[in-house]
Amino acid sequence: MNPISKLMRPASVAVIGASADAAKTSGRPVAYLRKHGFDGDIYPVNPRYESIDGLPCYPDVASLPQAPDVGIVLLGAERAHLAVRDLASRGTSAAIVLASGYAETGEEGAQRQTQLIEAAGSMRLLGPNTIGLVNLTDRITLSASGALETDAFTVGGIGVVSQSGGILGSLLSRAAARGIGLSKLVSTSNEADLDMADFVDYLVDDDSTSVIALYMEGLRHPDRFRRAALRAATAGKPVVVFKIGRSESGARSAVSHTGALAGSDRMYDALFSQIGVIRAQTFSDLLDIPHALATRRKLSGRRIAILTSTGGAGTLVTDSLGMANFETPPPDEATAAKLRALQTGDHAVLDRNPIDVTLAGLQPALLRGAIGTLLDSPTYDAVAVIVGSSGLAMPDLMAGAIRDSLPGSDKPVMAFVSPHAPEITRLLNEHGVPAFPSPESVTSALAAMWQHGKFRQPAVTTGEQHAEAEVDVSDLPSGSLNEAQAKELFARFGVNVVRERVVTDPNEAGSAARELGEKVVLKLLSNTITHKSDVGGVAVGLTADTIGARLNRMRDDVETATGVCANAFLVQEMVSGGTELILGLHRDPLGTALLLGMGGLTAELFKDTTMRLLSADAPLSRDDAMEMIHELKTWPLLNGYRGRPRADVDALVSAIVAFARMAVRLGERIVEAEINPLFVLPAGQGVRAADGVAVLASDAAVE
Repeated sequence: MNPISKLMRPASVAVIGASADAAKTSGRPVAYLRKHGFDGDIYPVNPRYESIDGLPCYPDVASLPQAPDVGIVLLGAERAHLAVRDLASRGTSAAIVLASGYAETGEEGAQRQTQLIEAAGSMRLLGPNTIGLVNLTDRITLSASGALETDAFTVGGIGVVSQSGGILGSLLSRAAARGIGLSKLVSTSNEADLDMADFVDYLVDDDSTSVIALYMEGLRHPDRFRRAALRAATAGKPVVVFKIGRSESGARSAVSHTGALAGSDRMYDALFSQIGVIRAQTFSDLLDIPHALATRRKLSGRRIAILTSTGGAGTLVTDSLGMANFETPPPDEATAAKLRALQTGDHAVLDRNPIDVTLAGLQPALLRGAIGTLLDSPTYDAVAVIVGSSGLAMPDLMAGAIRDSLPGSDKPVMAFVSPHAPEITRLLNEHGVPAFPSPESVTSALAAMWQHGKFRQPAVTTGEQHAEAEVDVSDLPSGSLNEAQAKELFARFGVNVVRERVVTDPNEAGSAARELGEKVVLKLLSNTITHKSDVGGVAVGLTADTIGARLNRMRDDVETATGVCANAFLVQEMVSGGTELILGLHRDPLGTALLLGMGGLTAELFKDTTMRLLSADAPLSRDDAMEMIHELKTWPLLNGYRGRPRADVDALVSAIVAFARMAVRLGERIVEAEINPLFVLPAGQGVRAADGVAVLASDAAVE
């Protein structure tokens, strides 16, 4: 058994700093272990007591009769490392450190955390600053959470990993109140050693866990998390995450538009989407969505039957589903006939959707028959049952009727409990019917089931893709490249760029203009000024006769605006008749993101963008690039909107793949890169990179 398995299922537990007062935090772990039925050995350690709760109490770790599988350390941050060292010396597999005052407090705390890691040696650590873990499957409570005061919990298939100890207790108590079954709960907190990815990896192999729910503040090891999440996807175990920190407290300064358009939270969105992780939009979703997914029912389409005994609640669910692009069609004729045959009077309306049984909703037999008919119907992919106030009169019969309808179909069935009736919600949940107190939760659950069913694993790397990546980059400079250098780099990897010439004076500019065409573009060329139009550094529609004077004026305008003497310029062919896009790369702690969106001066204003995180293990494919293009709101402009010529989408796909290949090839050397605008010309005419930004780190900086 590996150390994490021993941590989750120990045969013996030492509690260092245990108190005989169960009302104190230090007294809770022993009390909770006994209360909830831990059947292993418990060793309280505290020199001030001879016994605690009838158990022998030991003065120190060295006095223990054997090396415990797990040690819970309840000492303060100034002494916890001593207990950790003693446990490691005895051969303990893992220690749980509850104390705060470590890296979360600043530099001094970070030093204490380093001391703690050193004391542990090869022993694994959970925490510090953690509330511990709870294994409901095996009745093991290695925690001081006050939520464990609850006498009994519903055991089920949802494993929870939280980077917050308080949230672990919140989810444990909320699940208990609603009858939602959990398997394991772990608070990772500071993650000095074991982190979220380690426990996702563990839960993938845990037979008692079918869905993994995560409360995430951030990822310290994105690559490890990516691998663990993909393992979960392969195993058919959905991962649902509630990621906090969605609001941006400030945008960092960036040389390109891409940094402002990316944003840290959008990077997480891109990562989750690519590895099959479902993002919960609200805290309540973090229980609701996993609870629905734990039924393991398959949503094969977006057509939902709504069975209601209260018209207003039916409208609420219909409206919520419609906003999420679900369909609520009326029954087909055969289904409607079967529903009508169930009527015992003329008060039910069973041939439209929502299917309204109103007063007949008091009859469980009718409810059971209607649900079964809707599940059998080829018109519907799922059934949402609304429990109205009439259900208060006979909650057991209502819950039983819905439960009895489940066998024989793998279509999702869920309930919206319209009145405030926690006892009905709990009863339905315990019967295996996901029940929610809001219509929006029904929609969120169905949307998550649809998303989970659609996910496909990323394609593996091919030999051909490896061969294409071999481009010589040994001569590249470091720092911020000027526009000409940036575009020369892009061209090496196969991105088509505009024809252009570097000039320094009016005469050279005139000669270049005569060579490049009737109309040309004049730009400032600088390694330090990248937003050239902001300082008067761009002029379009010039001719060989007008460009000289315009160059002199541009030199004056730039010096007035920036104080920098402009001594180099670009003369470019003028591209027209294309659609302007932005194609950029952005790096942050999660990795390198490829961004595609509407380009030009309005890129940051409209923010019509899509992103993908790049990985050397799964290079961006042409299919990936095409998906990105289709995700843009401006896709119709490329596809012949209102008589426009269809754009050269195939060439755009090639440019996107080439740009992504450049990012993977350069790795950490590429800090930032952008093409804006990238002109996508009519079909057969290709694309042209008309402007470029690139920032490269030196080899020494990367090392």
